[in-house]
Amino acid sequence: MMIFILASGYLFTIYLLLALAKRTGNKTTSNNTALTHKGNYTQEVSVTPNVTEASSVR
Repeated sequence: MMIFILASGYLFTIYLLLALAKRTGNKTTSNNTALTHKGNYTQEVSVTPNVTEASSVR
């Protein structure tokens, strides 16, 4: 009987955590999509190798 109570409590806790994660995930995605469509900003990144000397230590 004790195992049944512990198992049902565990499942109820998992159910609550998943419901909370789903609710939180929906709020953040709707806010992120609204912010990304406000402006068209592009970021240019250039990577140039700036190595002057390579040495190997033995």
